[in-house]
Amino acid sequence: MAVIRPFKALRPAKDFAQKVASVPYDVVNRDEAAELAKNNIYSLLNVTRSEISFPSDVNPYSPEIYLKAKENLNAIIDSKALVEDPKPHFYLYRLIMDGRAQTGIAATFSVDDYENDVIMKHEKTRKEKEDDRTNHIITTGAQTGPVFLTYKGSQKIDEAVKKITEGEKPEYDFESVDGIKHTVWVVPNKYNDLFVNEIAATKNLYIADGHHRAASAFRTRNEMKNNNPKHTGEEEYNFFIGVLFPADQLQILPYNRVVYDLNGKNKNVILNEISDKFDIRATDDATPDEPKTFCMYIDKQWYLLQPKDAIAASNSLAKSVAETLDVSVLQDFILNPVFNIDDPRTNKRVDFVGGIRGTNELERLVDSGKAAVAFSLYPVSVEDLMKISDAGEIMPPKSTWFEPKLRDGLLVHKI
Repeated sequence: MAVIRPFKALRPAKDFAQKVASVPYDVVNRDEAAELAKNNIYSLLNVTRSEISFPSDVNPYSPEIYLKAKENLNAIIDSKALVEDPKPHFYLYRLIMDGRAQTGIAATFSVDDYENDVIMKHEKTRKEKEDDRTNHIITTGAQTGPVFLTYKGSQKIDEAVKKITEGEKPEYDFESVDGIKHTVWVVPNKYNDLFVNEIAATKNLYIADGHHRAASAFRTRNEMKNNNPKHTGEEEYNFFIGVLFPADQLQILPYNRVVYDLNGKNKNVILNEISDKFDIRATDDATPDEPKTFCMYIDKQWYLLQPKDAIAASNSLAKSVAETLDVSVLQDFILNPVFNIDDPRTNKRVDFVGGIRGTNELERLVDSGKAAVAFSLYPVSVEDLMKISDAGEIMPPKSTWFEPKLRDGLLVHKI
């Protein structure tokens, strides 16, 4: 039984929504964050990436960074650009990209559900990234960005969402500089019980994106619980902010690969070795149109790689769902044996390019000489993500790229 709760959002005054809203902290580097927040004291990047307030040689994980995040957040609150709702609410958050809409329930979710696998995971987290966000949450006293969640859906909730979005005036409705439309509604309280009961009847929720945010909320809860002799389990730190979308509305883009060198080989040797397991033909297409096929770019030419029977036989003997994913097939039959990329998590000779950047970015990297070869993949499905989570498995690194991204700052949860 999954728990979902309304909360008192700390959110922008209407005239400040576009100024406050920022890209997620982990999709930009320090320089990009500084450029996006330049001349905008209200951008939440001043909070989520507060190292941009310091010279570049300052350690981004030093205590003064987190204290500056708290200072900057309080300054935005003091300016009245961010205001906390007096009563708890659910909210709806709609994203529209390229004419395709997805609408989710913004709420707080139980850390206990995360711990007990009611909220399912599919990704490993890194301690240093957990440390960073845990320190950030504890120091600022706020979860500044939502976890991206999904579930198998509810007809009753879909009907309620339709009534709300067609009958209520949105609080925010704007288009960000990347062309994504963001719309937020405050849900009338008469729908609260429906949302709570429908989600309670749901067996599992799934983290689509934001594993480090959720893991950091878990660690924050444990630390604050241990320091609170009057802990009851109802404190706000026992819950984390998320937006829950029906699975059938989501779009996963591929996470493509580039390799920086040919492992001491030339193009003809590479093609010959790959042809042992794949049929290869030159193509004008840069993206595969079915699973288990790949497009490879090398020496200004795209090639379609179609698996031979040996790969199908290998997949039929796979011991896990994760082993059958396209990213695993690419790793096991090309990157490892041909390029000697043993562990993509740690090997510095391979890099990952989110599908939102398109195949033009792959061509640019190879044509410029920064990379030697690129691979365009077919995207993982939401069904695969759920199967892997249900099986208690972990997806291979950099398997999914969700678009569009939620904005930080439109809804903040104070703990």
